[in-house]
Amino acid sequence: MFRLPPPRFSCSLALLAIVCFAPFAFSPAQSPDKPSPGQPLPDQPSDQAAFLSHLDAAVQARYDRVLAFTDVEHYSVFRGKDQTHPAAEMTVRITYRKGVGKSHVILSQTGSSIIQSLGLEPLLDSEEAINNPADVRRSWFTTENYAMKLLPGRSLLLRGVLCQAVSIKPRHRATNLIDGTLWVDPATFAILRVDGIASKRPSIFAGTTHMLRDYAFMDGFSQAIHARAQADSFFFGRTVVTIDYTDYHIQLSPGP
Repeated sequence: MFRLPPPRFSCSLALLAIVCFAPFAFSPAQSPDKPSPGQPLPDQPSDQAAFLSHLDAAVQARYDRVLAFTDVEHYSVFRGKDQTHPAAEMTVRITYRKGVGKSHVILSQTGSSIIQSLGLEPLLDSEEAINNPADVRRSWFTTENYAMKLLPGRSLLLRGVLCQAVSIKPRHRATNLIDGTLWVDPATFAILRVDGIASKRPSIFAGTTHMLRDYAFMDGFSQAIHARAQADSFFFGRTVVTIDYTDYHIQLSPGP
């Protein structure tokens, strides 16, 4: 029978919650697209400062234009070596409103009640806290929060878009900031993938956590479609959380 350690196990899922829900820019995906080193990118700005300025503007535009959305999110938690049979699952409907934040309604849940109460429910609470309007900007993938650098010659084909790699390193360490790589559409400056590790562990008991989130272009802006986060701890072993995002309904403000 599957057993969990005492409540400190929740620190592992808490970190997964943080990296899964870092706002916007909103595991590996099962069949990741192959990198294309050295392949030329269409209309790539030669000036790094200009590229990053456009990226900042795209992030701000998304926040300005997306007034509200709802989606359905399916969470699966895997423990230890079994990456086929989830120890717990949950399906929720998420509602986002600009200036208000996020809320959720649980539609269904199965599996371990301990993981549900110590893992998935706090994970959803963490998402709402991260998206608090007073704090949400601190987690944006912008040059205000990150030191960024174009990685020439590194490209990746994602859903038909040849993306530019941008390295990101937080300007200060925090559990909700990622050290890794953004994959950016050079035509729209939309972020289509985030791949990295949390820059700070929330506890000495939590191991390194890797996350990867994929996005698709919807109504002119990036929206998450799949995420995978994996934490490995000496004390608690491996925990993997996957999230699949579907059934988006997006409300936009009138364009400029």
